[in-house]
Amino acid sequence: MQQFMSQLQHLLSAPGSGPVNWDLARQVAASQLAAAGDPAVSPFERNAVEEALRIADLWLEPATSWPSGIRTSVAWNRNEWIYKTLDVWRKLCDPVASRMVGAMSDLVPPEARAQLGPMQSMVATLGGALFGGQLGQALGSLAAEVLSAGDIGLPLGPAGTAALIPANIRAYGEGLELPEDEVRLYVALREAAHQRLFQHVPWLRGHVFTAVENYAAGIRVNREAIEEAMGQVDPTDPESMQAIALEGIFTPEDTPAQKASLARLETVLALVEGWVCHVVDSAAGDRLPNVVRLGEAFRRRRAAGGPAEQTFAALVGLELRPRRLREATVLWAALTEHRGIAGRDAVWGHPDLLPSDDDFANPEAFAATSSDLDEELANFDFTAPGAPEEQPPDEGDDKKS
Repeated sequence: MQQFMSQLQHLLSAPGSGPVNWDLARQVAASQLAAAGDPAVSPFERNAVEEALRIADLWLEPATSWPSGIRTSVAWNRNEWIYKTLDVWRKLCDPVASRMVGAMSDLVPPEARAQLGPMQSMVATLGGALFGGQLGQALGSLAAEVLSAGDIGLPLGPAGTAALIPANIRAYGEGLELPEDEVRLYVALREAAHQRLFQHVPWLRGHVFTAVENYAAGIRVNREAIEEAMGQVDPTDPESMQAIALEGIFTPEDTPAQKASLARLETVLALVEGWVCHVVDSAAGDRLPNVVRLGEAFRRRRAAGGPAEQTFAALVGLELRPRRLREATVLWAALTEHRGIAGRDAVWGHPDLLPSDDDFANPEAFAATSSDLDEELANFDFTAPGAPEEQPPDEGDDKKS
């Protein structure tokens, strides 16, 4: 946060290129991690991660109908997680942040805007700096908790790059009082399963982000909270910026459209996470001594969200928790029983084939009616518009490493 303070005057004199000052966000997150500690990844840990992901891919072969989705296996420290996922966070947060910055500009009376002239851009710059600083703190906290690139259910990293964070896996294993190598292998199974799903279902990345964006579009900006936060700023004391808390500025609109958007978002997050849980537990079988304990711990962890994830949700108004995770896991298990592995995975062939929120209540009925899926798929037009396909992030950095 001290770095944030030292650069404030420079930031106010140069307008940013968007609603969030992402350079500042990255600097604040890096500063926070430096203070808390960000252990470097040792050669032993890199080899252990690569071996765990290799074994995970072998175990997943009979549990899924798709081949490996991993092109690169890497071990990241916490700073690398932030750097490699920042482009996706920008996509998720910019639409919400732009509404906050617009609301800040609206606080300036119309008669005063004409007098401010070019200085009006300083309001937007201040908003971008405020939001960037707060996001940096949230991402720094999240980086100290996440275990892999796909840990929170979104494809945050470069496509085809499976990444684990050894320092966080070690700390999480100590909390569970389980061997580190067993926890690492279970995390690797989850990461490899995420990679298979998002690599071989090309429309899914865009579908998930569209669900997030549609929900974000219905978030209301609490102008009173912005006004209260801005009232804490003393222009003669830059350190007064540290006292600003932007939590509570964004709240969901209580409308039928917004409730429908939330339901779609929660459904797709639950379906992704439920498929991963079912496939990983099937692949691990009796190979991992503590697989039942690990599976239950991870389900609780994803359903509840950690402290950093809750902070992020309070800041931008987005909760990335699959609330119906257990029901989704049961649904995928029922599909496997009725349709087999290939038939279960064929449901991912198009977004219109996925179970709806109502199907969670009766997974057996959905699985039974899906027994005619082969005929449906044979007549289905997969070229019809579904969800927009997301362009994969630039993988140049990973290919160089």
